[in-house]
Amino acid sequence: MKSFTYTITDEVGIHARPAGLLVKEAKKYGSVVRIEKEGKSAEAGKLMALMGLGVKKGDTVTVTVEGEDEETAAENLEIFFKNHL
Repeated sequence: MKSFTYTITDEVGIHARPAGLLVKEAKKYGSVVRIEKEGKSAEAGKLMALMGLGVKKGDTVTVTVEGEDEETAAENLEIFFKNHL
């Protein structure tokens, strides 16, 4: 299992557009990707669950990746977060 933390810098947090992009990115990998905020977590491939976390600018999330391509997925997702969130 790989994980990293990230503090959201996008002005409106993980709202509809970036959440949709994140779901699309997460579904590229065979690994399970989970986002956790303040003890609540959601699978990154499920849009409504992801938006239900209510992640806002300044919130710190933990991203965990577990599966056969976790190394590649974690690296690419970290880049995705820096570029989009």
